[in-house]
Amino acid sequence: MNERFPTVGIIGAGQLARMSVAPATALGINLLLFAQDKNDSAAQVAPHVVGDFRDLAQLLDFAKKCDLVTFEHELVPHSVIKGLEAAGVRVFPGSESFQYSQDKAAMRKKLANYPSPKWRVIASAEEAFAYPFIAKRISGGYDGRGVWKVEDKATLEDLLTTHPQLLIEELIKFDSEIAVMVARSEHGQATSWAPTQTIQSEGICTLTISPAQVISSAVAEQAQHLALSIAEEVSLIGVMAVEMFAKGDQLYLNELAMRPHNSGHWTIEGARTSQFEQHLRAVLDLPLGDPTMTAPFAVMGNILGGEKTDMYRPYLHLMARNPGLKFHQYRKEVRKGRKIGHVTVIGENLLELTEVAEHARDYMSGEIDE
Repeated sequence: MNERFPTVGIIGAGQLARMSVAPATALGINLLLFAQDKNDSAAQVAPHVVGDFRDLAQLLDFAKKCDLVTFEHELVPHSVIKGLEAAGVRVFPGSESFQYSQDKAAMRKKLANYPSPKWRVIASAEEAFAYPFIAKRISGGYDGRGVWKVEDKATLEDLLTTHPQLLIEELIKFDSEIAVMVARSEHGQATSWAPTQTIQSEGICTLTISPAQVISSAVAEQAQHLALSIAEEVSLIGVMAVEMFAKGDQLYLNELAMRPHNSGHWTIEGARTSQFEQHLRAVLDLPLGDPTMTAPFAVMGNILGGEKTDMYRPYLHLMARNPGLKFHQYRKEVRKGRKIGHVTVIGENLLELTEVAEHARDYMSGEIDE
């Protein structure tokens, strides 16, 4: 009987891989990371090799050291993923699934029967529908990058000079943005966490509130049902974020991310099984863990880079002020607007929790000094 613990290869060594180290260690699972640089967030704390994720030969050498391979970003070319599979590498999510996280137009076509904004792929301004609308790069955009609000034809024509094709979507005047994290294993077991409200600033999420208080319990249940249905539709293996707009009782599918996701960071303290442990369970086809919350509310604040570079000294003030705060430092170079860590607080008083998370976030980012 083979009692050897498996090695999971993760392509990418950013903060998502870093936060996968603790649950992997607890389970005795070996992680091996494919990093771009030895100073990458997760490469600082876990075994890794350094290389170019666009190079199939390098990834094939990496995969020989692993029992299976998964991802922490969507940037690996689809042709390279298919090349790994053709060589017999076990890759999760598989290329046929992962394309819906990489290619926004393919996702819209695949999920055409789900509630979505009106959309179209265009190559010229003459193909557009009524202004204003949202234009997106078909692949490669995230955190507000590659997404534009287009008010007029001149703006669209300018965008088309650098992007031969764009996905355009109806501008939804939504009430709130929510995300549902869902997990699915190879033999089809699936589960989801409570829907999360994501609060954005200039296209970057700065705060999440779980469970989302801006939607009714009926809409929350509908959102979870949609996410689980989409997971089956795209044959997900692993963890996925399903981002949606909520307008009254109507939901509109926004985007998919087939990996652990910023909107699920609260699950480390706020759920019985975190998204990072669940992703490992799912890709290894282990029974999935309990996603229920450990407290009535969980609030997570993203720390964005600013003028302040010392991320350790703020502990003196913040830990004394709020002993219940949990800190996650990514140990990334501090750059303005870059996610360099997050804080989470859980409990029963949502107003108090939100104030604590926002204060800690803003103090660490340097926006306030008391």
